[in-house]
Amino acid sequence: MNTIEPNVVTEKSLRDCLSRGGNLEITCHTAPERRGPAWYGLWTMSCVYPSGETKRLITARPKVSETGVAVREFKTATGIVSFLISCGFVIVSFPMEVGGTTRSKLGG
Repeated sequence: MNTIEPNVVTEKSLRDCLSRGGNLEITCHTAPERRGPAWYGLWTMSCVYPSGETKRLITARPKVSETGVAVREFKTATGIVSFLISCGFVIVSFPMEVGGTTRSKLGG
């Protein structure tokens, strides 16, 4: 029986990857703008396994449609910070310009 492994990862699998030495890559897709005390933009995350394989983070309950599964999107800087802290990061870094990416590993 042939199985196809999709190029996506759930939050649980992302956490497992990070605990095994993988990296979290964050990409900025729209220019962040400040609205009052908060920053709004559009960021996505990917898991980079120690082997070099990269998979995109998808929503907790992936819905498959004609266009595929939905990639998890972060629309506020606060959402990114909260997510990273919940994953165990103590240093938070993410890009604030379109096309920018950062890679982070647990423990610095």
